[in-house]
Amino acid sequence: MDSVTTRSNDSATTDESQIRWLYQAWLERWNRRSAGEMADLVAEDGNLNGFDGSQINGRSEVEAVLGQIFADHQTAAYVGIVRQVRFLSPSVALLRAVVGMVPPGQSDINPAVNAVQTLVAAKQQGQWRIALLQNTPAAFHGRPELGEQLTKELQQLARASCSNKTD
Repeated sequence: MDSVTTRSNDSATTDESQIRWLYQAWLERWNRRSAGEMADLVAEDGNLNGFDGSQINGRSEVEAVLGQIFADHQTAAYVGIVRQVRFLSPSVALLRAVVGMVPPGQSDINPAVNAVQTLVAAKQQGQWRIALLQNTPAAFHGRPELGEQLTKELQQLARASCSNKTD
């Protein structure tokens, strides 16, 4: 996994680890279908922009909307790769990632829902929280080779993840 950071001191390394943990925790909690635990990761005034363009504003709305999604749908599981963590200031960071989703009961990702995710994290009272999570379809219009390359990379991760769960 690629990593870029603009600060090189020990606190940046610790902060980068915490931001990576924040993102990984988001994906893991989605995969467990735990809206309440997901909302705990979001700033009180945080925002989510969904794959379909939907917008969710504030921690309580995050919990309510995601809880309804989990109640109404059998959701696919995320696999994700962090591409970059960059600090915009000592208390604001940008994480860029790519994700794929494995539908329930399957082992292959669904390339139609591959996405690029951008997370803005803000350090509030010493703790990193999600200020914004943007989920954009990885359509790569006119460049199918990029879509195929991303699918291959995410599929390898999905297979490795599945084999780790059965070991």
